[in-house]
Amino acid sequence: MTEPSMAWRARHVRITADGPGADVRLDDQDISPHVAGYTIEHRVGERPVVILHALPTGQAVFEGMAQVAVGRPANPAAAVVDFLQGIDPKRLEQAALERDDLTGERYDLARAMVAQLADWAQEGDT
Repeated sequence: MTEPSMAWRARHVRITADGPGADVRLDDQDISPHVAGYTIEHRVGERPVVILHALPTGQAVFEGMAQVAVGRPANPAAAVVDFLQGIDPKRLEQAALERDDLTGERYDLARAMVAQLADWAQEGDT
């Protein structure tokens, strides 16, 4: 008995997006009613990868061979540390003191600094 090949099998995919909706076809079969969304990744020199996100309705059964990849959620700690280490304390204090929502209550400067850091993080600014 030969071992099954773990190579990806290319499938014909056609996605026609129209505003918030999309017509999704896999091997010329309309699967749109079963798709909640999709992700397309393409790198130069490689075939595109399309990830179809199934709707959590009805029953779905899968049996067969599959290429399996195990992923781990990224730990945001390194990104948070990098962001915080890039903060200029003088600029942070000045920005916090200039905030419109600074009320002068106890711990208000600390709250304003945390709010300023959150604003900068959302804006991609440091």
